[in-house]
Amino acid sequence: MDFTIKTYSRLLDALKTSGIPFKLRHDVDLLPGNSLRTAEIESQKGIKATYYFRCVPESYDEQVIKAIAALGHEIGYHYESLTTCNGDMEAAYDDFCHNLEQLRTLAPIHSICMHGSPRSPWDSRDLWKHHDYHTLGIDHEPYFDTDFSTTLYLTDTGRRWDGFKVSVRDKIPQYQELWESQGLVFHTTEQIIAQLLNPLSPLRLSKLSLLITTHPQRWNPFGAKYVKEYCFQSIKNIVKHILVSHNNKKSISDNNN
Repeated sequence: MDFTIKTYSRLLDALKTSGIPFKLRHDVDLLPGNSLRTAEIESQKGIKATYYFRCVPESYDEQVIKAIAALGHEIGYHYESLTTCNGDMEAAYDDFCHNLEQLRTLAPIHSICMHGSPRSPWDSRDLWKHHDYHTLGIDHEPYFDTDFSTTLYLTDTGRRWDGFKVSVRDKIPQYQELWESQGLVFHTTEQIIAQLLNPLSPLRLSKLSLLITTHPQRWNPFGAKYVKEYCFQSIKNIVKHILVSHNNKKSISDNNN
């Protein structure tokens, strides 16, 4: 069974064993208590990660944020301001700055990461076409500040590791086909673990470092929460697939006009 806490712990062990340089990024979209649990597991293994919190009630939990920071992990801001401000660029920037300062009362914030908001017509990364996050003391936004020519991006978006096929925004389009041709696209966590532990696997031979994104609400012991997340994400994937198909058709139509 995939996406259990036991499987996540085994993935961490395999990452350490492989010797491949890696960074862990966690998007705290929902269930912040799940993030505290993964943060504790990582801390026990001597692993540091970055936890990106949204400034909405289903993510923002001051006690959890403080507890994760106290474990030595980095806290980041998972921004979605263009969505929450309905595309108003200046209102979105004000919203971003307000939320950033709010988070900074709980922990140092030097890293931000866009929340995908798949049902929204707005991509919050467009905020940086008009503003510069570096002037706000931000050093890193993974989508802009990662060299993907030397870094393989793995994300559990869609509760699968090849979820870029149904993802609206959480993907690196210019590299996905290349990675697939090199045998570096995986469906299950077990496939990743197997390649991490095999010195002759395409992953080990690629010499790429890893940027791994997980959504801790997806990782649960088997039980009611596990089944609920599985069912919810299966339905969500259907909706995302429809959105991606619609966007692709619209892009083709626009190009033909």
